[in-house]
Amino acid sequence: MTKINNATIELVEGDITEQTTDAIVNPANRALLGGGGADGAIHRAGGPKILEECRKLGGCDTGDAKITTGGNLLAPYVIHTVGPVYRDGKHREAELLANCYRQSLDVALQNGINSIAFPSISTGAYGYPLEAASRIALRTVIEWLREHNGLKLVRFVLFGQRSFNAYSHALKEIATALNQDEAEFVDDSEE
Repeated sequence: MTKINNATIELVEGDITEQTTDAIVNPANRALLGGGGADGAIHRAGGPKILEECRKLGGCDTGDAKITTGGNLLAPYVIHTVGPVYRDGKHREAELLANCYRQSLDVALQNGINSIAFPSISTGAYGYPLEAASRIALRTVIEWLREHNGLKLVRFVLFGQRSFNAYSHALKEIATALNQDEAEFVDDSEE
């Protein structure tokens, strides 16, 4: 767990569809009409209301984010973001991935959301290398939280031990580098 300003960043291993945060982030495809992996799981768990609202949004560009109801989910809102498909790291993939996190946080702030849960965007079917993606995700969120107030909790919900370990290692690495006046790092990864 890391504290930045008044916000807490935490890592958990689990299921994004079971989160009780104000919003969860859906790693969607550009059409926003459901798909495989976490996207499909969110649409199945949230029911038809999410798809109904997504149809009205006209899709979403890579790196952008849009909000809908949470439907039947515990979280009242879903923020849909489209991550980049990883090719070779030379096609703005890192920039687009960082934009997913930034834009999702901006949408959360604009909608009065206090807590948000992210999956590991683009590391499944889109093939982004997990270690690189975890560093981009955490650095981007930390930088955003240092510049903005309003969010109280940013949770990364990681599917499987490998993802949890990659994010845990990246968070320790980044938190160690932070100025201790601005961030208090508490290692609870052994719990």
